Amino acid sequence: MKKLTAISLLLSAALSSIAMADSTLTVYTALEADQLKAYQAKFEEENPSIKLKWVRDSTGIITAKLLAEKANPQADVVMGLAASSLLVFEKEGMLQAYAPKGVEKLSKQYVDDSTPPTWVGMDVWGATVCFNTVEAAKLGLKKPETWKDLTKPEFKGKIVMPNPASSGTGYFDVSAWLQMMGEKDGWAFMDKLHDNMAQYTHSGSKPCKQVAAGEFPVGISFEYRAAKLKEGGAPIDLVFPKEGLGWDLEATAIMKGTKNLDAAKKLADWSASKSANELYEKNFAIVAMPGIAKPNAHIPADYEKRLIKQDLRWSAANRDRILAEWTKRYDSKSEPKK
Repeated sequence: MKKLTAISLLLSAALSSIAMADSTLTVYTALEADQLKAYQAKFEEENPSIKLKWVRDSTGIITAKLLAEKANPQADVVMGLAASSLLVFEKEGMLQAYAPKGVEKLSKQYVDDSTPPTWVGMDVWGATVCFNTVEAAKLGLKKPETWKDLTKPEFKGKIVMPNPASSGTGYFDVSAWLQMMGEKDGWAFMDKLHDNMAQYTHSGSKPCKQVAAGEFPVGISFEYRAAKLKEGGAPIDLVFPKEGLGWDLEATAIMKGTKNLDAAKKLADWSASKSANELYEKNFAIVAMPGIAKPNAHIPADYEKRLIKQDLRWSAANRDRILAEWTKRYDSKSEPKK
């Protein structure tokens, strides 16, 4: 009997090992395409028995896809999606609470305050205005210093920004303006900004890419993409409006009901690790683990202090209402969806 029990245990362990060796995680993400390769290579190097299969799109589209699949989840893990979206999923009961190994080493303000947390932050990305100095000189445009400068008549038809229904960057801009200015003044500001808007894109990075290419002189985007383009020689300046900067967290969460829970926990553990944070630091000025971030020549040393006191739970709770109002007012200038 003891011999049979030992054989059964060995067989069970072998089957478990085989199952783990065949583990493939479906990971929904809004991470930039140029980040995914490095993250995947490092994770799979450290966890050779698990392979990652990415499903990538902009924040709004991934958020809508996950909500549509609520009754029949297709994702095992969400990695690199806005915390304001994950808070929506949390409210819907779609996330598996889990405290990754080493989570206590992360800054508390970048981790869900539930016990155990349902999501864990990776990095912060925040607002930046890209300003093409060459095109601006041709047009006689003075570099803006504030959000309200963008409503001046000389910028009419010369600004691009992300559509908040598609882009996490666009949504944190809109929710930040409403929180900073109050709803009445926030919508009044956006009415004036809309008058000067050439187009709303469906990508948070596209406005800065368009500005770098000289298609428009001004683009509302985020600091990572702007710094990378400037580093690559684009004739742009990064503007950090004085009123304060909207922001959100890229975060990781396990989807409730995943059939690959053990492997999903491995990815969540890695996402919170020093190894992962060192990769995030190559792309962002602020990461969840203290002491990892390094100075960036194109981003102010006090960048974190310039971020507004944004209430991400308020952003999540009011998301549908805000997007419905924004769409009614401004969607006429959105670029066509593919």
